Amino acid sequence: MATLYRCITGPKLFRIHKTENRQGRLHQNNIVEVGADKVLNTIKFCFSLSTWLSPILAGILYKRGYFCHEGLITLSKYAISVGVVYSLAYITRGVGRWYSPDYITFINVLLASNSAQKTVAEQSRKLLKAYDFEFWAWPVDFRWADVNSGAKEKKMVEGARASRARNLPFSIPCNIINYLLVHTVGRRMLYPGSTSLLNYLLEATLIQNRGKLIEEKSAVRAKLRTEDGNDIDTLFVDRSKSSNQNGRTLVLCSEGNAGFCEIGCMVTPLEAGYSVLGWNHPGFGGSTGVPFPPSIQCGIDTVMQYAIHQLGFTPDNIILFAWSIGGYPNLWAAMNYPEIKSVILDATFDDIMPLAVSKMPEFLNGRIQSSVKQYLNLNNAELICRYPGPVLLIRRARDEIITTMGPMEPHSNRGNNLLLTLLNYRYPRIVNTSTIPLLEHWLAADQTGREVLWSSHEVDADLCQDLIQMYAEEHSCQFPMQFGEDYSSEELKKFALFLAYRHMEHFDSTHCNPLPVSFLHPPWFPIKK
Repeated sequence: MATLYRCITGPKLFRIHKTENRQGRLHQNNIVEVGADKVLNTIKFCFSLSTWLSPILAGILYKRGYFCHEGLITLSKYAISVGVVYSLAYITRGVGRWYSPDYITFINVLLASNSAQKTVAEQSRKLLKAYDFEFWAWPVDFRWADVNSGAKEKKMVEGARASRARNLPFSIPCNIINYLLVHTVGRRMLYPGSTSLLNYLLEATLIQNRGKLIEEKSAVRAKLRTEDGNDIDTLFVDRSKSSNQNGRTLVLCSEGNAGFCEIGCMVTPLEAGYSVLGWNHPGFGGSTGVPFPPSIQCGIDTVMQYAIHQLGFTPDNIILFAWSIGGYPNLWAAMNYPEIKSVILDATFDDIMPLAVSKMPEFLNGRIQSSVKQYLNLNNAELICRYPGPVLLIRRARDEIITTMGPMEPHSNRGNNLLLTLLNYRYPRIVNTSTIPLLEHWLAADQTGREVLWSSHEVDADLCQDLIQMYAEEHSCQFPMQFGEDYSSEELKKFALFLAYRHMEHFDSTHCNPLPVSFLHPPWFPIKK
């Protein structure tokens, strides 16, 4: 009976990985498991869909009189009936597992991995790596608390502090509205990858790609326990012992708002031969929690600590590579770990506020701005100014996601604003009100137009490079750098174009196409790091 109980309460087994003695294969459920799983998945799908449609469903139920005493009793009866069906299917699935030799072997290994005997537990955990199963049952491989004895002081930005400062009595009703708006629709629209609906729809694809990474690239999956108690799902591919020089550098990848490490931007650094560490945001894939800024910060902080303390990479040998909204955690990490090697941001915006406002009806502008500032203040522009190292921005010429006016209006791409903010902070004597109009023209132009501007201003890249490097060596390479205070207006324009060219590359693509390996190169910096 103990084995039957473990089969009922145990995790779902997805795949048995390839080893020296067997081929990798999906776990073959018997007919009892398949039938019970269909019932359970249907109920979960309906529940997830009803969460998305809760405002509409509430209105329909109200119109049909379900919010009276008799109506609530009827709804309670429906809920009880669904609960009974769910429970019976749950038990039936366990019975089906009980008759599966593969599942019995797996559940015994999982049980032994939590043994009080250290030797038994370690041996069983090695055997457990051969199975892919629901991540909630995966043993914890690394804990933030184990390498941080006390509360770690983390850098913050003024905008993040201000977003939590609305506590006056007259603001309470607005705060309640903001909370409901963000926790029902807002967060799910901003991070669709955290919804159970999308996780369910992509489950088979994630399992398949995770299996390929583990079996073909020798990826290692690990569960990291964060400071705030969430579990982060990670995949690590170690190339540090390969003949490729890039393998000694770790590329830490942060995905977009519907991206997962199994199917996301890890592919680019893997093709380039780097060691690669991918992770899923809170609520994505196997990671627990909800993707709000505090939990995202704890997540990337734990991933960085894992890379340093368990994987053995020093910060100066870690590149932070991000796609889209993944720029936020990576820039936060760069601010708190300024000694990292570099930051590369693909299709990343400066601030979520303009994008949120542009995608919603105009009459909701005030409420959207208030809600975003209070709960979802992803202000990358503030963070990037707090990181003193090399940065490369990659702008997608036909990006349809991080533009406020559509893919045919490149001047509305919010990556432009991120570049201008960075250059204005680092080189205020060069990039300011006198040269920003020229850079805006450069950013709005196509490849031919940018080349015309470059040649018309007779930019000498080698000369610009030498003069900036000489200044940095003489006056130190600290930002803001006062280089350019004695130059003429035309000379400042040359340097402004040079700096823009060095800090941003242009990829002729829409938002979601894989990034070619050629874009993943060391960013320019005044002094070689």
